[in-house]
Amino acid sequence: MSKLIYAADDETNIRELIKTYLEEAGFSVRVFADGDALLCAFKKLPCDFVVLDIMMPGTDGLEICRQLRSISKVPIIILTAKESEVDYMMGLTLGGDDYMIKPFRPSILVMRIKALMRRMEMEHSEAGEVVSYGDISYSGNDQAVYCRGANIGLTMTEISLLRYMMKNSVRAIPRDELLNEIWGLHADVETRVTDETIRRIRKKLKTAGSSVSIIAIWGYGYRLETAK
Repeated sequence: MSKLIYAADDETNIRELIKTYLEEAGFSVRVFADGDALLCAFKKLPCDFVVLDIMMPGTDGLEICRQLRSISKVPIIILTAKESEVDYMMGLTLGGDDYMIKPFRPSILVMRIKALMRRMEMEHSEAGEVVSYGDISYSGNDQAVYCRGANIGLTMTEISLLRYMMKNSVRAIPRDELLNEIWGLHADVETRVTDETIRRIRKKLKTAGSSVSIIAIWGYGYRLETAK
């Protein structure tokens, strides 16, 4: 059975373009002219992936993203027409897994959706896996990261990134490696999604009172560290 994708955009040509390319890629697709209609449909029949524009009539995409994230871990790609740090940082902060700036190539959107789906399917297939570092642990059965037994409340992408770092905690990890492993993107793709996801994880680790921190290696990448 093909994966079901919901996409919301108030521009008819963009909706149809997204629908055409995703259906050609083998997905089942429903498109919506606004986020409210998408959210309503999702509550009746949850989908496997969401593509969400920010600027739409009615409730804006950022608020729809926040509401979706409060009830589901469904992967979300945010679309923004403005090359604004505020837009994509807000989208990621509210639970988006990735973002794309308009105008975008539909083939790249398909590639990024497939990469996120492959990663999540791979992680679900490793259901019994447990990875620990310091006072935090990842549970494959629960698809969650805990700090001393309490769920930290990470999104699926945040879990994937932190899990990868925990499994490679003996070394510093290049930023480009994280970009490729977690999002399936190459270094020549201009995006700050890695840095913003790291920032969110740091905040959640601090809120949870964890002794684990993520250290930036200037000009290289990141590594995990735990307080002695």
